[in-house]
Amino acid sequence: TLGNGTGGPGYTFEDELKNGHKYEVGVVAMANAGPNTNGSQFFIGSGKDVEGLENVPKYTIFGKVVGGMDVVQKIASTKVKKHPQTGELSVPEQPIKINTVTITEK
Repeated sequence: TLGNGTGGPGYTFEDELKNGHKYEVGVVAMANAGPNTNGSQFFIGSGKDVEGLENVPKYTIFGKVVGGMDVVQKIASTKVKKHPQTGELSVPEQPIKINTVTITEK
């Protein structure tokens, strides 16, 4: 990846949609451009709207935030500007960088 939220790893892998996880606040899932196009981008569900994804699952869930949701909410509340290619209001006005993550396997 380019380290700025764009690009990808140069490969894709298949969806893993029926893995027993639910779309809920704090979920960590693969972002994609359609079926079986998972790469290196991900998103963290930060609001109740993520629960609506349960109706048409298309994002592979691989984790859940169990501590630090206050940080996720702070990131989610930052001001955004239009994406230069899609026109969506989705690009943070100021760069956001996650410096550390702790992964705990259950």
